[in-house]
Amino acid sequence: MYLLLGDCLRTLPTLPASSFDLVVTSPPYNLGIAYKSFKDTAPREEFLGWCRQWAAEVKRVMADDASFFLNVGAAPANPLLPHQLILALTDGANPLFTLQNTFHWVKSITIETRANEQISAGHFKPINSKRYVNDCHEYIFHLTKTGNVELDRRAAGVPYQDKSNIARWGHTGGADLRCRGNTWFIPYETINSRDKDRPHPATFPVALVEQCVRLHGKGPATRLLDPFLGIGSSAIAAHRQQIESFTGIELDPHYLETARERIAGETARVAEELAFGN
Repeated sequence: MYLLLGDCLRTLPTLPASSFDLVVTSPPYNLGIAYKSFKDTAPREEFLGWCRQWAAEVKRVMADDASFFLNVGAAPANPLLPHQLILALTDGANPLFTLQNTFHWVKSITIETRANEQISAGHFKPINSKRYVNDCHEYIFHLTKTGNVELDRRAAGVPYQDKSNIARWGHTGGADLRCRGNTWFIPYETINSRDKDRPHPATFPVALVEQCVRLHGKGPATRLLDPFLGIGSSAIAAHRQQIESFTGIELDPHYLETARERIAGETARVAEELAFGN
């Protein structure tokens, strides 16, 4: 596992071409988020140009059959950013990638059961506004070089709600597992202290990265890269999925040190569970 301190625009060019099977990352959103070492308020065209720069390097280090899962959020008053970014990477005379799938990361949802019971689950950041509703989701764009990368859809699947469909539909092969689809309900883990447990203004859950690992389908043999490591959620996901080949790049030394501490804590937790046979 390699955790590298530095600017990804300088560090990515030092990595060998075609050396990663999977990239999962969440870059700064250019929404004025208060990072420690990055100014998140560039003019829109400048920001998009910067994204094309690092994305071109990401493409260079990706194998031909690799997947790039790009997490991008928006703000209620700035809803076009994710769409403008994905167009900057996939449209025009020289597109870098093909958009193969679009996933909606649902952080909070309320559903009504068949018994007319309302159930609310997940976590969201409420806003005080007379114009906008609470923003309870973000995008996960699945980018590939060709648009023809095969996925292990059932590895990230869910059991059938109606079990009669298992025998009714030939494509099931008799297995009680179906493709999850493009809506992923993945709430944040409950924490006691924001400063202590999540000292970063824009993190994604470890489970989100694990979902991408399962879907791409290479298992422990995956060579995983996160060029915007933050406090290390993707590194912990790699550890939990038994991936040995992981590389993370982080600009801020404080976030990188936090990532190292989290990984050490995860390693200690697993060792303790094994010692006690849990």
